[in-house]
Amino acid sequence: MDAAQIAFPLLIALIGVALAFDFLNGLHDAANSIATIVSTRVLRPQYAVAWAAFFNFIAFLFFGLHVAETVGKGIVEANIIDAQVIFGALMGAISWNLITWALGIPSSSSHALIGGLLGAGTAKAGLSAVVWSGVFKTSAAIVMSPAVGLILALLLVLIISWLFARFTPLAADRWFRKMQLVSASLYSLGHGGNDAQKTMGIIAVLLYSQGMLQGDFHVPFWVVISCQAAMGLGTLFGGWKIVHTMGSKITRLTPAQGFCAETGGAITLFAATHFGIPVSTTHTITGAIVGVGASRRLSAVRWNIASSIVVAWVVTLPAAAAIGALFYWLTGFFA
Repeated sequence: MDAAQIAFPLLIALIGVALAFDFLNGLHDAANSIATIVSTRVLRPQYAVAWAAFFNFIAFLFFGLHVAETVGKGIVEANIIDAQVIFGALMGAISWNLITWALGIPSSSSHALIGGLLGAGTAKAGLSAVVWSGVFKTSAAIVMSPAVGLILALLLVLIISWLFARFTPLAADRWFRKMQLVSASLYSLGHGGNDAQKTMGIIAVLLYSQGMLQGDFHVPFWVVISCQAAMGLGTLFGGWKIVHTMGSKITRLTPAQGFCAETGGAITLFAATHFGIPVSTTHTITGAIVGVGASRRLSAVRWNIASSIVVAWVVTLPAAAAIGALFYWLTGFFA
C-alpha cells in the first residue's frame, strides 16, 4: 500500500474500520459509565446505557481536541503513517478488545489502540518511528490515572461521611440516588471526551497522510461527529459481562459510594482530556471503585479480581502491539 496512492474506496473502508473500533470501544467500555449506577440499582440497565450514550455523544461540546492531536501525531511520527499502518493498528486494537470483551476482562481500549499503532508503526519503520515523549506520557497515565481516581474517590468518601454524619442511612441513600444521575453523566462526558478522540486522531492522521487535510494537522468536524456517534451507539448496546465485573465483583457499592467513584473518575478524566493525555477510562473507574471499597475496609475489595485486572492492563500494550505488527506484515502480502 502506497501512502500517497491508495484508492478512495480503500480510504473509506479504513475510516469504516476506525468507526467500527470506536463502536466496539463504546460497547467494551459501557461498563465504565454504567457499572456503578446499575449495581446500586439507581437505573435499570437499559435506561443506564441510554443515559450514558447521550452524554458520550455530546462530549465534543465540552472539550478541546488535545487527545486527538496526541494520538494523531504524538505516538508515532505522522510522516510514516500510511493505510497499512492504520489498518494494522486498528486490527490490533479491535482483536484485543474482542478477546477481552469475550472473557469479561475490563482492559483498556485506549491502550489497545495505542499498542496497535506502536506495533504497526515499528513494524514499518523500526523504533525510530516512535515519539517517545508521547509514549512515556501515555505509559505514565497507565499508573497515574487509576491512582488519582482511587485517591480522589477515597477523599470524597471521607468528605461525604463527614457532611452527612447527621443524616439517617435512608435519607442519605435517597439523596445520593439522585446525585448518582449527575455523577454518572459527568463520567460519561469524560469517557466520550477522552476515548472518542483517540479514533478522531487515527482518522485525521490517515486523511493527513493522504493529503486530504488543508493546512496543518487538524480534526475535521465531520470526523468529530462520526466518532462521537459511533461511540454513543456502542455504549447503547452495552457490555454486560464487564458491567458485572466492574459493578459487583470488585466490591459492593452503595449509592453514596457509586457517586464518589464516578465523581473521582470524572475529575481525573476531565483533567487528562484538558492536558491531551489519552488515559484509560477503564483504569480510572477501576481505581475509583477500589478506593471506595477500601474506604470501608481493605477486605471489602476482592483483591484477586483487582489483581487480574491489573495483569490485563500490563499485557494490553504489548499484546495489541504484537497483533498490530502481525496485521501490518500480513497486509504486506496483498500490497
